[in-house]
Amino acid sequence: MKSFLNLIVSKKVLYEKDKSYIKKTKKNIVQFLIIVSIISIFSELKAINNICFKSSHQVIPSLAPMLERVLPTVVSIRVSGTKVHNQQIPEEFKFFFGPNFPSQQKSIRPFEGIGSGVIIDAEKGYVLTNNHVVDNAQDIQIQLNEGAEVGAQLIGKDSLTDVALLQIKNLNSNIFKKIHLKAIKIADSDKIKVGDFVVAVGNPFGLGQTATSGIVSALGRSGLNVEGIENFIQTDASINRGNSGGALVNLRGELIGINTAILAPGGGNIGIGFAIPSNMAKSLSNQIIRNGEVRRGVLGIKGTELTSDVAKALNIDVQKGAFVNEVIPYSPAHKAGIQPGDVIVNMDGKKINSFAELRAKVSIMEIGKSIKIGLLRKKKVVDVTVTLERDNSSHVDLKKITISVLGATFSNGTIKQIRGVKVENVLPNSSAQSIGLKKNDLIINLNENRVKDIFEFRRIIEKNPIVLAFNIIRGDQSIYLLFRKHIN
Repeated sequence: MKSFLNLIVSKKVLYEKDKSYIKKTKKNIVQFLIIVSIISIFSELKAINNICFKSSHQVIPSLAPMLERVLPTVVSIRVSGTKVHNQQIPEEFKFFFGPNFPSQQKSIRPFEGIGSGVIIDAEKGYVLTNNHVVDNAQDIQIQLNEGAEVGAQLIGKDSLTDVALLQIKNLNSNIFKKIHLKAIKIADSDKIKVGDFVVAVGNPFGLGQTATSGIVSALGRSGLNVEGIENFIQTDASINRGNSGGALVNLRGELIGINTAILAPGGGNIGIGFAIPSNMAKSLSNQIIRNGEVRRGVLGIKGTELTSDVAKALNIDVQKGAFVNEVIPYSPAHKAGIQPGDVIVNMDGKKINSFAELRAKVSIMEIGKSIKIGLLRKKKVVDVTVTLERDNSSHVDLKKITISVLGATFSNGTIKQIRGVKVENVLPNSSAQSIGLKKNDLIINLNENRVKDIFEFRRIIEKNPIVLAFNIIRGDQSIYLLFRKHIN
């Protein structure tokens, strides 16, 4: 009995020791977690040290130090010019003038616009902005951060990506002896991630320089403009009318995008804005500086996004990529061995998430550049090297075309600051001559579609319409001419 009681006592002692050990262990764990939390807090404070305002008593997080460097690099842009406006003719007029009376009346009206821009080269005065900010502008004025207003000229533009490059005039004038231009530092936009903090700087509604903050909401956005090339950065930083062409910067004050568009069903900001990635804008501006235009290389494929249904049909595990529907004969893709049904998953070692992303990245590459493409073909990984060739369909390279069915030659032209398609030559006894087209006529509309260059003109012709309705300017007159194809 005594030995049994001793056993109980010894077990109780052991229990009390275990209980004390567990209590001590818990205390050590709590102390360890407190130390880790303190270290983490100090690490966070160190990370935001560059965007903090230090007072004598405390450290206050602020974007002011960064914006002091960024604001002088962002400018306001004011443009003016003339545009052709279409005015719908009431149906009642057709009753008096007959069914062939034009349904629209053209008028030339002056316009003014505002926007923003970013200085990328202070020494040469280069300013990046959007094409839609300066399109059709005959006069471009830039207001610097200091308040001075100077003239600028258009160096080049690319309507497919909505990028334009300006150059400030008279950099040797007295005004620049007092004012020193500052250029923004450009970051690698491929390194940004969803959730990164960003700041949008621009001139909303012409109010003057304004900064708004937010985060990167999404990457690789497309679908806003079917005709354009898109690979937008989406942000919830407030972007309003007038911000177009302004800067989207990271917390280091580096340019990661050019603000270009908003999704605003009601006309105001709803927290969905878009910016052109800085890598795209930089590449295109370098081409414009070097060549005076964008010389776009072509891959030579037609495709679509890789959806879950397509992936299931192909029995592949990949959910993102660019699905190849068609390979253009004798194109660079055809020469490299790319086949219909292939899924492009990477380019130069970087992942491709969609066909829109592939199209956007190829579009900023110059003719002659070789790229390495990784694709899936029947569940096997295949690597091919493609050398890009000239994109003959691009409107920036097309100078003159001859339409054989009309018997006339056309080129880009301008009359009284109005852009259109100029009639270069009309063959004797041709269809063009029979309908009344004459040399030096300027075509501004074709089948009620505004045509500013022969790229847009040819795009309508290639649809092979039965009737072609030309709206031309001849001298001070606006004339309609009709051509009807003969059907056998």
